[in-house]
Amino acid sequence: MATPAFEEIVETFEFLDDWEDRYRHVIDMGKAMPALDEALKVPATKVDGCASQVWLVPLPEEGVFHFRGDSDAMIVRGLVAILGALYDGVPLAEVDRIDAAAELGRLGLTDHLSAQRSNGLRAMVERIRAVAAGR
Repeated sequence: MATPAFEEIVETFEFLDDWEDRYRHVIDMGKAMPALDEALKVPATKVDGCASQVWLVPLPEEGVFHFRGDSDAMIVRGLVAILGALYDGVPLAEVDRIDAAAELGRLGLTDHLSAQRSNGLRAMVERIRAVAAGR
């Protein structure tokens, strides 16, 4: 179960021949993402378990999950953008049903990210799930 925005990323990744091109695309996605207001970069929105500074701000609205995020590392900003494509606009009750590992695996991310980045990505997914579940 993936959003059309995430499916578009999958198609783009399939089109790009090598991981360096995909890596650049992830960075470009991060650059295109609007910056998070500095006032929202507080301990309550910071994601623990990431090597970089990462902030996720949930914006659930009428039973639908929305969020904004940011990071001080460009590749991680891109990963936040990818998670946005995967989760933004999904009904709150369905957020926990998304198999993030399988969906992100379709992009080959787990094979090309460092262990620290992979751990950080898992921490971001866990934060998204917890917020959507009201924890």
